[in-house]
Amino acid sequence: MDELAKTRIAQVLHHRKAGLSLGEPVVPPISVATTFHLPEAEGAAYYYGRSGQPTWDAVETQLGILEAAEVVAFPSGMAAISAALIATLRAGAKVMIPSDGYYVTRLLGRDLLAVYGVVVVEVPTLEMATADFAGFDVVYVETPSNPALDVIDIAEVCTRARAAGALVIADNTTMTPLLQRPLDLGADLVVAADTKAPAGHSDALFGHVAGRDAKLMARIREGRRQSGSVPGPFEAFLVHRGIETLELRLARMCSSAAVIADRLAAHPRVKALRYPGRQGDPSYAISSRQMQNGGFLIGFELADAHEAEAFLARCPLIEQATSFGGVHTAAERRSRWGDAVAPGFIRLSVGIEPVETLWSAMAEALDR
Repeated sequence: MDELAKTRIAQVLHHRKAGLSLGEPVVPPISVATTFHLPEAEGAAYYYGRSGQPTWDAVETQLGILEAAEVVAFPSGMAAISAALIATLRAGAKVMIPSDGYYVTRLLGRDLLAVYGVVVVEVPTLEMATADFAGFDVVYVETPSNPALDVIDIAEVCTRARAAGALVIADNTTMTPLLQRPLDLGADLVVAADTKAPAGHSDALFGHVAGRDAKLMARIREGRRQSGSVPGPFEAFLVHRGIETLELRLARMCSSAAVIADRLAAHPRVKALRYPGRQGDPSYAISSRQMQNGGFLIGFELADAHEAEAFLARCPLIEQATSFGGVHTAAERRSRWGDAVAPGFIRLSVGIEPVETLWSAMAEALDR
């Protein structure tokens, strides 16, 4: 971790200090107000709950420090993704999205964008490295892809997209701005589901859009106000609290994932394994350049769907859940959602359990 990253982490922890008066709480209060004192119409920081409120400000400030950019918060990752695409597309526009990325983004393209006249083209993540961006208005990348964990060179994609006149939106949910920085690599917007690692405790839906173009971010902020796609104050409070320990949790999760990936790769029951931070992985060369480490997600295959489900059911330290990035190690057989992966493919999100204890439970479940 470089000195700038360390500075950002420290600033996140103390971002409220400069504005505190004597006796004010260090922890941001949960503001549930929808209306504010308005004897005059101009000059107020807040005037109606759909337009802004103090608890949102606190978490947007945190995320803004980490992203080194303006941030607009949303009630979920999909709300953030929707806002970014709606702000950059119109009828007749053309967008490229990954055919192997998060499946709900593809559903959004099919059931909303295409219905309103946007041309949606699905391309596998790896093929975006050589895809022709001519005629596209937006190139939407998700790297590492979810769930297969393919990695694409963000800087190279951004250079080619800019030359073709396209904006780049990068979904950075799997990495967070502590492990990968798409805006620094040339992306116009970053979207993320802070439901995952930033909140970290599987108890709050949240998302954000980050960008450094003031006019573009103003459109996104106004779009939030007009659509009413606003986060709740309690969720904002939970995410703010989660972000304060994000760096510590990621350090444990990622170091454990590297250990477990090596051991899974050597296990005779594991047919195939994907972990971008592991030497020999097809994505290792690119991930080593643009990611701080391999992250906390591992993909691996067992013989078939029955064996995968049996392993997950047998392991007492793996939660059978569909999200990732939480303190609990969680996994699921992804083909049950229609992802184009083998029937026995498991997406494993490594949590903060002691690694040897976690591995012992996994090894026993694999060997039984």
